[in-house]
Amino acid sequence: MKKIKSIKSVVKVPQKLKRRNNHTTELGHSRVTNETVGAHREEVLGKARKYIYPLQQSKHKLVVVSITLFLLAVVTFFTYCTLALYKFKSNSGFLYRVTQVIPFPVARSGSDFVSYENYFFEINRYTHYYRTQQSLDFNSEAGQLQLAEFKKRALEKVINDAYIKELAAQKGITVSQSEVDDEIAVVRNQNRLGANDKEFQSVLKDFWNWDENDFKRSLKTQLLSQKVVSALDTATHDRANAALAQLKNGKDFPTLAAEASEDPAGKAAGGSYGFPIDKTNRDINPSTIDALFKLKDNEYSPIIDVGYGLEIVKRVKTEADGKLTAAHIVFNFKDAGTYINDLKDKKKTRAYLRL
Repeated sequence: MKKIKSIKSVVKVPQKLKRRNNHTTELGHSRVTNETVGAHREEVLGKARKYIYPLQQSKHKLVVVSITLFLLAVVTFFTYCTLALYKFKSNSGFLYRVTQVIPFPVARSGSDFVSYENYFFEINRYTHYYRTQQSLDFNSEAGQLQLAEFKKRALEKVINDAYIKELAAQKGITVSQSEVDDEIAVVRNQNRLGANDKEFQSVLKDFWNWDENDFKRSLKTQLLSQKVVSALDTATHDRANAALAQLKNGKDFPTLAAEASEDPAGKAAGGSYGFPIDKTNRDINPSTIDALFKLKDNEYSPIIDVGYGLEIVKRVKTEADGKLTAAHIVFNFKDAGTYINDLKDKKKTRAYLRL
């Protein structure tokens, strides 16, 4: 018998099909070879692009929408705050917290802006004290009138404080933290703000809704104003120095008080306070009491700066109960406005809040 020829020799396979079979899997997918890898990659990427491009477009739109909403929220927020502060003159707690973060101006003194937060600081102290300690109803007609008047004074104060700071900068006058602490120590030693730290903090909270830092802030502003006026009012220092020189030359204290003191009541009584004094007396400046209790009977002090003026005090006698009989000669400083107004004439004030 003749040998049967192989299938391959009997069935002719087209050349094209041969080439296709060489690169095709059993499932009919192209087999990746060195010759076809580039084409295969382009085929895969081409199919993926139709999904990637819409995703990129959606992501871009999401970013645009998010930025637009954010900007809209910012504009809305600032519009609300601007209207509430400047048009409706609201003094809500929320707006106070906002001004502690964002420096909205309440006025402009010369080239410097006055922070709205400074104005709120004064208003909140005032309203808390009168609401809690004086039981004043600010929703009543009388309360509204009183609040409106104080708002004017508070605005004037923060503007004046800005001018004081400028004068202080011109004269190189500063208030150190140690000076603030020393002033607090004098007051606390006389038991004016509580006998201990807990009472001290309680007094601040109850009366002004302050913490210790708020109190130090207010005191520092006050001390700076006093130091500026004291530095500028040289005429008052001259009068006090002249009186002290007369005492050192043997001048009688009551006689000199009657001649030179600028306290009408004390002047008529030869400088006498007219009542016994103890360390907790609220009618006398803390610095004056501190000086009196460091003296001996019949001794007089050097010149004391008490903030509103200068004093020379004499400890006349110590009573059996430890209280003192004393006298003083007072020299009053000029009002701070005397110096501020000169600066205001040169650098005009522009208030952004109409009261």
